[in-house]
Amino acid sequence: MSQIRHQPTAPTSTRLLGGGETIDRHRHDDHQLIYVSSGVLAITTEHGSWIASNDRALWVPANTWHEHRFYGRSRFHTIGFPARGRTPLLDTERPTVISVDALVRELLIALTATSLTRAEARHIETVLRDRLRRVTAEPVALPAANDPRLADACRLVEEDLHEPCTLAQLADRVHTSERTLSRLYRDEFGLTFPQWRTRIRIFTAMVMLAEGATVTDTAHACGWATTSAFVQTFAQTVGITPGTYRSGAGTSREE
Repeated sequence: MSQIRHQPTAPTSTRLLGGGETIDRHRHDDHQLIYVSSGVLAITTEHGSWIASNDRALWVPANTWHEHRFYGRSRFHTIGFPARGRTPLLDTERPTVISVDALVRELLIALTATSLTRAEARHIETVLRDRLRRVTAEPVALPAANDPRLADACRLVEEDLHEPCTLAQLADRVHTSERTLSRLYRDEFGLTFPQWRTRIRIFTAMVMLAEGATVTDTAHACGWATTSAFVQTFAQTVGITPGTYRSGAGTSREE
């Protein structure tokens, strides 16, 4: 059973973790920016789940319960920011995935190095704070369901992505109407059922690719009829092809 921990200070550090390793549910009094320069990290909070890889980082506001699972050999970087005072992101009320460009990546890696003096760390953090105010939020997130019928529907889809299920079939299995279930997806997630299903398929694909699955096997397991359809949808959602993502997930620019 995972231990629930309160860790007042969010550390600024870097660690190397293996695929399948986890960090139990915990929270900090500080804000925290989480990044993996290699590997892929799945982060779960009470608000939902997010994927972070070497082109994305996750902002976790102070006092947000969160837990982690790593896929593939991962270099894990965390940076703490005091909850009081000016925060580096404009919108910090909920966990947010942000894009990481080349400069932000190098700043994140440099700031979590162990050899910095205090003066060097302050200089790097100042530049990082400035750059973080210009980053864009990324959409690869899975919000958590509140209504039990919606939660059951999401679980059923996640358990078998290979076999597509229509909204009518899903509504029947969770003992509600198709109209009601459709409304729940829109009201709670701000997404239609097909939009949400595409998101969970992409989310799962990112994890599979990070663990070394081929693009073809991933497309098949996640329910795409053809590999080309998967490649197109993945590229439109994530911004790069699954092949490029698969290669990058195992590559650290630090090494």
